[in-house]
Amino acid sequence: MSIEKLKNALSKEGLRYTKQRQDVWDELCSNDEHRDAEEIYLSLKKNGLKASRATVYRTIDVLVKNDLVRKLELGDGKARYENKIDSHHHDHMICVQCGKIEEFMDQTIENRQDKIVKKMGFKMIRHIHQLFVVCNKCQ
Repeated sequence: MSIEKLKNALSKEGLRYTKQRQDVWDELCSNDEHRDAEEIYLSLKKNGLKASRATVYRTIDVLVKNDLVRKLELGDGKARYENKIDSHHHDHMICVQCGKIEEFMDQTIENRQDKIVKKMGFKMIRHIHQLFVVCNKCQ
């Protein structure tokens, strides 16, 4: 992501662009894992980067609010986050035993949802499709 998008999102929320906030963004983009804010904070700390918990949580909230990061609610009380920039649309399968998250995309499901929305006279803005499963390892 360009630094400008991050700066614009922060400015919109009345926050300054700082190295710590850039570090939070860089950490979110560093892999495809679905991590909670505490895991992101601990990873920054482990890598010797200095960002307070409050900065991590506040920055993540700004990124979610400005549609740069997706917030996933998986029913276990912990929100997880993933970078949305340059990411294709996908849905999630979540193992209810070990918490493994697998991304998938199925065009048949996408087409069916669109037909249902149109038939009901609505306009889809966004959707979240999550399947709660027991993975191969946990079966």
